[in-house]
Amino acid sequence: MPIDWETAVGAPLMQIFGEPATYTPEIGVPVDVIGIFDKAYKDELAILDSSVGNTTETPVLGVTKGQFPARPRQGARVYVASVDTTYVVKEVRDDGHAIYKLMLNKVFTP
Repeated sequence: MPIDWETAVGAPLMQIFGEPATYTPEIGVPVDVIGIFDKAYKDELAILDSSVGNTTETPVLGVTKGQFPARPRQGARVYVASVDTTYVVKEVRDDGHAIYKLMLNKVFTP
């Protein structure tokens, strides 16, 4: 019997650590979601010379797949209420089970 990762793992994580956010696709209707936000997620930096290790910090929002009518896309916007900040999705990473990691860039307004 296959494991329902979203029910077994994703939903409990969101209930404990999740916070409200709004995902707004470039075309379409905004979706209110619950996600796990980390404004200083450590990410490996791809470089040409593999002998030097590099990391960078980037904001990320982990969300369960079932919250979206379609796969989230690069270029969408995400508003995270707890930090009162809007981000743009620079990459969507699928964990292969129940979670999307939305890798974010802060939107700067003049």
